[in-house]
Amino acid sequence: MTTLADREWRLIRDEPRDGATQMALEEVAARTALEDDVRTVRTYPWEPSTLSLGYRQDADTVDWAFCEREGIDVTRRQTGGGGIYHDRYADISYTIVAPADEVPGDLMDCYELFCEPILAAFDRMGVDADFATAERDAIYRPSCYLRDINPAHDIVAPAGAGTQAKKISGNAQYRQRDVVIQHGSISYALEPRKHVGVFDADLSESTFTDRVTSIRDEAGIDRETAVDAISGALRDWCDAAEATWRTDELEAARDLAARKFASDAWVRERDVLEADDQ
Repeated sequence: MTTLADREWRLIRDEPRDGATQMALEEVAARTALEDDVRTVRTYPWEPSTLSLGYRQDADTVDWAFCEREGIDVTRRQTGGGGIYHDRYADISYTIVAPADEVPGDLMDCYELFCEPILAAFDRMGVDADFATAERDAIYRPSCYLRDINPAHDIVAPAGAGTQAKKISGNAQYRQRDVVIQHGSISYALEPRKHVGVFDADLSESTFTDRVTSIRDEAGIDRETAVDAISGALRDWCDAAEATWRTDELEAARDLAARKFASDAWVRERDVLEADDQ
């Protein structure tokens, strides 16, 4: 396997965009990796606020009235797991996109590799975080942050607290067109009312705060400093050059977002476009 830094990588510190476009940009980045031999790492916020559903999640788990009332969009990810509430402030998201033949074929080994810069970022921020060392049962499976805690890909803090550690980051992968895409949600601040409110379930805010922690609570740093740390760790991990999306990539993402990630067929029914339409 070739050393990551021997390939061409770009870092995109993305601007706030709607959830459908953010998901579409990942597929566009996959195409760029294959066709133009350029790999991508990026950080990004969401605006408007968005609930991203896991790939197989039932749309009936969503409190659609709450989302409409609060101005929260809903999209569906390509990755599994539970739904996550994202916004411009409380959530910091990241993506890593690389050809599959350049990274470990074993899922757990690939998670370990792709989470290296995330763990490095926590270290830079002074957050004592690491992969969970103890499994914990789910409280409410439709919510990513309230699902069972999995040592393979869930990051918790404080690292040595065992079953008392709280989740601070959820990470997921999928493979498409011979490309591996990993994305993750990193909790900068807690927004418990909306995190539980987006689901059609009787969940108290304390259920969320008892299970989840944040960068702000653990290290007390401001959001810009946190984004700088995460972006810098991603950049250093693969020796990426600072970049922005090309005009043609943004156009392709807007088109794919409209046809797929913002469509009721995808969001509510998981209807998939034909392969030659993507």
